[in-house]
Amino acid sequence: MTQPQAQKILVTGATGTVGRQIVAELLARGHAVRALTRDAAKADLPADVEVVQGDLTDPDTLIPALEDVTGLHLITFGGPYFAPLETGPRILDLAREAGVRRITVLHGGGPTLLEDAVRATEDMAWTVLMPVEFMSNALEWAPGVVASDEVREPFVTRLSAMVHESDIGAVAAVALTEQGHAGHEYVITGPDLLTVEDKVRVIGEARGRRITLTELTEDEAVSQWRASGHPEEVITFLLEAYGNTPEVGRTVLDTVEKVTGRPARTFTQWATEHAEVFTAQSGWQPGS
Repeated sequence: MTQPQAQKILVTGATGTVGRQIVAELLARGHAVRALTRDAAKADLPADVEVVQGDLTDPDTLIPALEDVTGLHLITFGGPYFAPLETGPRILDLAREAGVRRITVLHGGGPTLLEDAVRATEDMAWTVLMPVEFMSNALEWAPGVVASDEVREPFVTRLSAMVHESDIGAVAAVALTEQGHAGHEYVITGPDLLTVEDKVRVIGEARGRRITLTELTEDEAVSQWRASGHPEEVITFLLEAYGNTPEVGRTVLDTVEKVTGRPARTFTQWATEHAEVFTAQSGWQPGS
């Protein structure tokens, strides 16, 4: 395959879990990256990334950021409280005026005004990214593993086709820079179906020390989530997602290989990459 010509891509949400991976994949493929963030001083992105300040809730702040870019990655939430964006039509008008040719949007878990506006666009090639559970969600277990070699979870036999966040970035990078992805809705999964038991075992093997899995009842789980500060709407979502995982979340697809030309990364790879986070020596804290 011929290497696509280097392009300049604007990545919004560039400091988030997926955004950072999109930035990394674009750089690895030889493209120029401009990263939009509300606070450029705290971006902590690679030195060769052009960091610009702007806010999706105030679309006119994007005007200078859109100059000379061919591709745009969008998220559906914005502002300090991550409310669903209502500025989609204006953002797309600005992108159109700037000459943007390709857009990806990270699906927000349900219908949103911005995603609806993207899907209605006919003069720019758009792709919707719909990843299932992130492998990085397992990082929530790190404090308990470090403190007591234990994971405490409900619904331990639930199945997940969880995806490596780097693979989400890879699919996005291809869709933003190559032809053939316009109008596609890509459900992105990992290569295996895993239970909580499987994940805990794999992390234990990666860190070289067994982890005990303690299954919680629903009431115990709710109490634990409340103690961790989860809002009630998040708790309701978790009970439904974990207790009655939808088919899309427990079905392995070959999207990563079809789009990128290589197999999806495994959870064993992810656990090996993050093994130090689950050891007492890591110093890692949630949110770091």
